Amino acid sequence: MPDKLNNTAIILMHCPDKQGIVAKITEFLDNNNGNIIYLEQHVDHQEKIFFMRVQWELDKFLIPREKIADFFGTQIAAKYNMSWRIYFPDEPPRMAIFVSKFSHCLYDILARVHSGEWNVEVPLIISNHNDLKNVAEKFSIPFHCFPVNNSNKADVEEKELALLKKHNINFIVLARYMQIVSDKIINDYPNRIINIHHSFLPAFPGAKPYHSAYERGVKIIGATSHYVTTELDAGPIIEQDVSRISHTDSIEKIIRKGKDLEKIVLSRAVLLHLQRRTLVYNNRTIVFG
Repeated sequence: MPDKLNNTAIILMHCPDKQGIVAKITEFLDNNNGNIIYLEQHVDHQEKIFFMRVQWELDKFLIPREKIADFFGTQIAAKYNMSWRIYFPDEPPRMAIFVSKFSHCLYDILARVHSGEWNVEVPLIISNHNDLKNVAEKFSIPFHCFPVNNSNKADVEEKELALLKKHNINFIVLARYMQIVSDKIINDYPNRIINIHHSFLPAFPGAKPYHSAYERGVKIIGATSHYVTTELDAGPIIEQDVSRISHTDSIEKIIRKGKDLEKIVLSRAVLLHLQRRTLVYNNRTIVFG
């Protein structure tokens, strides 16, 4: 990440729409020598809700970073009944990756982390199989395997939660993790668990969706990345993409196209989350450009 963006602060916010919000926020930053480098807003006219993402430089900002939340909360947020969070890009979040047997999404994520493309730390990888342990070892990341069955699932998730808390994990990526995550983990990480799946759900559920799609002669395949909620595969969507399919494509080619889409869409979603460009409201995402 460029140095210019390191010494900045980001605030994501939403509140009931009211005249003058943007003016008050920009006035607050300007009065404290904050140079705004990014500002985007959106108004949901049906819900009458105002959304905003603002980022500014801290080089000459008069308020110490540890006091910004107090000042903003008192002077701005409280007056407008805001829900808001402040982030500092030079404080990399800590990401846990959950996997099963498919390696394509995991390799793509770890390559981006290893190359320095993403400003994130990966303290551990968790799996219900040992198949991808060698991948974790190649990138020198601790790998924890917890075989899961109907009788031990609750105990396993308690151990996983303990690991996540021990390593101060900020968010989780399900990189083709073929298990349903329990409400306990979801509630501990609200809007902080990112999943990827093929976009055939619910039309083509099951273990072989691409085979089902092939048999139906589909013309488009896709992938969807979303935040995980307690309602299965119904969380707020972060990113999607599609690829054209023709009658000349074999099942193998469709699967290859599908895997390419899955890893690209998941990585886009993770990057948007890392850059603090996603804001969830009523099971919908506002994704700032």
